[in-house]
Amino acid sequence: MKLKELAELIGGRISGNPDIEITGVAGISDAQKGDISFVSDKTGAPAAPVTDASALIVKKAIKESPITMVVADNPQHAFARALEVFHVKPYTASGVSEEAFIGSNVRMGEGVSVYPKVYVSDNTIIGTGVTLSPGVFLGEGVTIGDGSFIHPNVTIREKVTVGKNVIVHAGAVIGSDGFGYVPDKGRHYKIPQVGSVIIDDNVEIGANACIDRGTTGNTVIGSGTKIDNLVQIAHNVKIGEHCIIVAQVGISGSVEVGDGAILAGQVGVRDHVKIGSHAIVAAQAGIAGDIPDGHVYSGTPAIPHKTSLRSQYIYARLHDYITRLQQIEKKLNREEQSDDEHS
Repeated sequence: MKLKELAELIGGRISGNPDIEITGVAGISDAQKGDISFVSDKTGAPAAPVTDASALIVKKAIKESPITMVVADNPQHAFARALEVFHVKPYTASGVSEEAFIGSNVRMGEGVSVYPKVYVSDNTIIGTGVTLSPGVFLGEGVTIGDGSFIHPNVTIREKVTVGKNVIVHAGAVIGSDGFGYVPDKGRHYKIPQVGSVIIDDNVEIGANACIDRGTTGNTVIGSGTKIDNLVQIAHNVKIGEHCIIVAQVGISGSVEVGDGAILAGQVGVRDHVKIGSHAIVAAQAGIAGDIPDGHVYSGTPAIPHKTSLRSQYIYARLHDYITRLQQIEKKLNREEQSDDEHS
């Protein structure tokens, strides 16, 4: 399409030729003639004059570049919308496959896609425009909200509620038993896990993520939260709205995470901890206590990030410090010996 048509769709002001033909979307280093790419900040600006892209999405026009620009407040967001325009196909319902198993008392909305080898248990509710990919299992009493997309081989256990426009990627398990045992006479007695899981609207859950049901009550994932691949969320965890949970995070039971919090890769959180709204936890941190709203923590055990950075600086130089102390000790010993000889 013409650049001016694309700019209207993604929201941006053209600086240059509005009639350039755009045939695709690519990263700045891979872009070819006909592609549109983006520069998110000053770090990408040096590549702008040498890219083969026909147009660039930028926050501010780059004067030294001859390439036509689309100026947008959030270039990366505009780039994402451009990818949608060129690559995301409109949803077309395929209906219910004859090779799918559909239990009794199942209610389905209009325009659903239920592929072969899907197993839908009794008393489930499937909303309008839902997609159930091959190999999906829905337990008894599950509810899937309108527009949700469940990728292949996802297991959603009994009584789980999934909201509208939720994406669950391949291999995820929602509603598995919480890891609850009580020691008795040298053995581990299983505590029945009779709660469930509530996934609010517009949540995305990564591949092979696991979200356990509550022991009693519910594990809750707030609306707009995005969960990466290989994340473990234990029983009775409450995660707020619009959080980011990055790959390989492990959250123990009954943890509360406030709205807008970010847990970077491989963060581990002990049970019954409260992480405040808009808090940030750096990668591989170990959370053993509460974190206040808006604070940044890192390290194991996690401490305020600035303190952690100073500690890392000191730790990296411990060998030098010890060597210097040893030299000082040797010097003092020599001086003491010399004083003793002259006394």
